[in-house]
Amino acid sequence: MPRSGDDEAALIALLRNGDEAAFACLVDLHTPAMLRVARGYVRSHDVAEDVVQETWIALLKGIDGFEGRSSLRTWLFTVLINVAKARGIRDQRDSDLAVKAFTDGTVDPARFRAAGEEWQGHWRDDAAPTPFPETPEGSVLGDELVAVARRELDKLPERQRVVVTMRDMLGMDSAEVRELLDVSVANQRVLLHRGRAAVRQGLEDYLRDVS
Repeated sequence: MPRSGDDEAALIALLRNGDEAAFACLVDLHTPAMLRVARGYVRSHDVAEDVVQETWIALLKGIDGFEGRSSLRTWLFTVLINVAKARGIRDQRDSDLAVKAFTDGTVDPARFRAAGEEWQGHWRDDAAPTPFPETPEGSVLGDELVAVARRELDKLPERQRVVVTMRDMLGMDSAEVRELLDVSVANQRVLLHRGRAAVRQGLEDYLRDVS
């Protein structure tokens, strides 16, 4: 929820004075999104809850030192990400190997127009994604498709999973995600594209199997 500078300054003052109602309001506002982001780094919901709890404790301990160089929300999520990483769920070398192994075969390159062709990089006419169902019968699959999408999201390498979660599930804008994850515009675009493509491929495979 966007806040004016005056509103945020007032909230920070309340937190520094130990106002329990202000803290409870902040917890209610941000915890669902924090759990989703934490889940991108850890293997279970229980561990994600531990990460979020540690983050709130860190906020209480560190609010006096908050200098306002970013918004309170950005600072909060930065702490969250650092706490999640500190749990040691996946070291960077293993993550890099997983990214390479996974993304090398995310979507068959032959499905896209080759270099030199008109609309290079776009879907080939004979290899476009399977349309999602729009019929009443198809709508019955709604809950199943959501479950499949979540399952495919869990399979993604950490960085892809976190970027897709932030952008598509939490509605964060590109600038905020880049600031939180310290990634370039191009890197975020690649991670988002590959993550979305992998989830889409999983949905296509599922629809093909049930058709």
